[in-house]
Amino acid sequence: MPERPLALFAMSAETLPHAFPPDVLARLRASVDIDPGLIADGGFDDPAVRTVLAEAEVLITGWGCPAIDASVLDAAPKLRAVLHAAGSVKSTIAPGLWDRGLVVSSAADANALPVAEYTLGMIMLVGKDLLTARERYRTLRTFPLAEIVPGIGNFRRRIGIVGASRIGRRVIELLRPFDFDVSLADPYVDEAEAAALGVRLLPLGELLAGSDIVSVHAPATDETRHLIGAAELALMPDGSVLINTARGSLVDTDALVAELRTGRLKAVLDVTDPEPLPADSPLFDLPGAFITPHLAGSQGNEVQRLGLCVVEELERLLAGRPLSHQVDPAALERAA
Repeated sequence: MPERPLALFAMSAETLPHAFPPDVLARLRASVDIDPGLIADGGFDDPAVRTVLAEAEVLITGWGCPAIDASVLDAAPKLRAVLHAAGSVKSTIAPGLWDRGLVVSSAADANALPVAEYTLGMIMLVGKDLLTARERYRTLRTFPLAEIVPGIGNFRRRIGIVGASRIGRRVIELLRPFDFDVSLADPYVDEAEAAALGVRLLPLGELLAGSDIVSVHAPATDETRHLIGAAELALMPDGSVLINTARGSLVDTDALVAELRTGRLKAVLDVTDPEPLPADSPLFDLPGAFITPHLAGSQGNEVQRLGLCVVEELERLLAGRPLSHQVDPAALERAA
C-alpha cells in the first residue's frame, strides 16, 4: 500500500464519534487519507461516497455498516482491507469478498472484554445473593446484625460456562483469581484444550445439573436456538442462576418464565428473545429476573476501544506486520 492510502468510513453517523473520538481519529488520519464528514451510512449509493469508494483501499466499518455485497466490491476495485470497529462481520460481509483476497479484521476481541467484565460482576453479585438481599432490605428496612446468611458466598461456587467463545474464554480467564469451581460445555472443545483453559469439560446436561451459576456464551446459530429449553432448565439445581449475555435465542423464553414463576431459579438477562421485550412481558415483574437493556457489550467510553483496535490493526497492516484480529472465514459459520 502507498503512504496514507485512501479510506472510507462505512457505519452509522451516530457510531463514528464514539468509536473515533478526536485523539483516536487523529491517530487514524495519520495513517490513511479519510474524511470523517463522508460516511457510507445506510448505503453506498451517494455520489460522493461512490467517488471515494472507487479509489479506496481500506474500508473502516462499524455498527450500522451497510452490507458489503458484490455490487459494492465491484465499485471498489482498489479495496484491500476491511477493518471492522465492532464485533461480528457475519451479517456485513458477502461471501464473495473472501474470493477477492481482501483482508478483514474485527474488533470482536475488544468488544468481548466488557461483556466478560459484566458477566464476572454478575457472577460475583449473584453469588452473594445481592439482588434478592437488596429487595428484602428495601422492603423490610432492617436486617439482623451479625447474621450469617446460609447458602450464599463465592467460596467454591460452581460456575458453568456454556460455550468457549472469545467471551466465554475471557470469562474463564477473569474467574481464575477467585475460589470458583469452573466447568465448560462446548462440543468443539476437547479434553486437552479444556485442561489448557483450566476447566473441566462436561456434557451440557451434566454441567447444568452441577452448577450454581450457569453463564451462556455460545454463538446464535440454527443449531443453538433454544439450547437452554425446558428440559435443560429442569436440570438446574434449586436456587441456581442462569446468566445470558450471548443472544436471547439461545434460551427458550417461555420455558424460562415458567421456571422463574415457581421461584426455583433466578436469571440475569442482558439479552432476550424477542428484543426488546414487549412491555407486558412477565420478565419485568418476576422477582427472580434481573433484566438489563443489552448493555454488557461496549457502551459509552468503551466504544473508543473498538476504534483504537482498528487503528492499531491499520498500523500493523501498513507496516506489513501480521494482523492481530484477522477474521478467519472458515470460522464464521460457527460464529455469532
